[in-house]
Amino acid sequence: MRHVPLAEALRPQALAEVVGQDHLLKGNGLIARAIESGHPLSIVLWGPPGSGKTSIAKLYAKAFELRFVSMSAIFGGVAELRKIIKEAEDHPLFHKGTLLFVDEIHRFNKAQQDAFLPFVENGTIILVGATAENPSFYLNSALLSRLRVLTLNALDDHALMQLIDRYETTHQPLPLTEDARRLLIRWAQGDGRYLYNLIENLESIPKESLDESTLSEILQKRQPLFDKSGDQHYNLISALHKSVRGSDPDAALYWFSRMLEGGEAPLYLARRLIRMAVEDIGLGDPQALSLAIAAKDAYEMLGSPEGELALAEVVVYLALSPKSCSVYRAFNEAKALAQQTGQLDPPYHILNAPTGLMKNLGYGKGYLYDHDMPEAFSGQNYFPEAIERQSLYQPVERGFERELKKRLDFFQNLRKKRSEKTTSRTNDAKDAKDNNDVKGQ
Repeated sequence: MRHVPLAEALRPQALAEVVGQDHLLKGNGLIARAIESGHPLSIVLWGPPGSGKTSIAKLYAKAFELRFVSMSAIFGGVAELRKIIKEAEDHPLFHKGTLLFVDEIHRFNKAQQDAFLPFVENGTIILVGATAENPSFYLNSALLSRLRVLTLNALDDHALMQLIDRYETTHQPLPLTEDARRLLIRWAQGDGRYLYNLIENLESIPKESLDESTLSEILQKRQPLFDKSGDQHYNLISALHKSVRGSDPDAALYWFSRMLEGGEAPLYLARRLIRMAVEDIGLGDPQALSLAIAAKDAYEMLGSPEGELALAEVVVYLALSPKSCSVYRAFNEAKALAQQTGQLDPPYHILNAPTGLMKNLGYGKGYLYDHDMPEAFSGQNYFPEAIERQSLYQPVERGFERELKKRLDFFQNLRKKRSEKTTSRTNDAKDAKDNNDVKGQ
């Protein structure tokens, strides 16, 4: 006889038996409201592995008395879809319609996704897709506009305990101490299917009380939920980056460790830390960039696991550094201004004049050599003459930028004084010329 996995044998037989998704299945949850109204909706179930996507899809079809047809985006394609559609059209009275469940729907390309559109639109099928990846990144806008995206949660400890109770009620008590039971739940990491796989492994061992230590020897610890090329990769690096930016070294170390435990390449993390030093700390602490690069070099020299400590030190240092994105913002503004004014030349007085022709054209005329000036500062204009002087860099009153702000204010005040003197001399010269003109008349 074919062996039926425990997760399949204990699959919920009614929506009330689905655990951990009350926000969809009870009260004002969208699925609960759809069933109450009697109008099935095409939906996408987006959630982590083992959160109940397939069970909900089957019970959703059952609630509306729809024929349940399943296909996988890994093995199926447009040809299989055409076959399913033909069956749905040839047997319109079979139940009340057809619900097509597409597992891993994000794996379909745009053309394959477009094949669903007319049949969802005219009601030939009710489409229920399932994915662990963010639909907004993988499903095209035309298909998304016809579907409701429902987010499923990873199962919490209470939900996982309900699954254990279901097993013990229908099968047998688990020979576990309370500590071992908690370890079993912790290792499941919110995945109900994986929890049942762990329990299934315990069925073959002698029936004796197992403590936490013995359970660890019997069962293989699951790798943390982490996909280096999927949503989890970007979610966790975002969490690390935001924790550093938010000056929380404890949270930053946690997410850093989560990524390492999940198998992320330490050098990828080193590169991201260098980016954080540039973007979020900047000139608030100029040492941050040097230390981030040094940690990357230390890791390359020591390797894992010793070199990971150098990266962890930088995680803490960056989190506790004074934050500034002043240069980041100024650079973006400068790029935007450069795109708008790319046709303008520098002012003639700051151009070199290696030839007589260029001198005659005014290149370098009136240039003041800053080192010959008081405070080594001339206050001349270095922007194109067709645009006003810009104030792009705005330092913050934190860390080293507090000192830079003093310097910036110092030069701005000098520039203002020099400008006032130049204006005064120009006005005096103009007045003198006007007086001479009057005398001449």
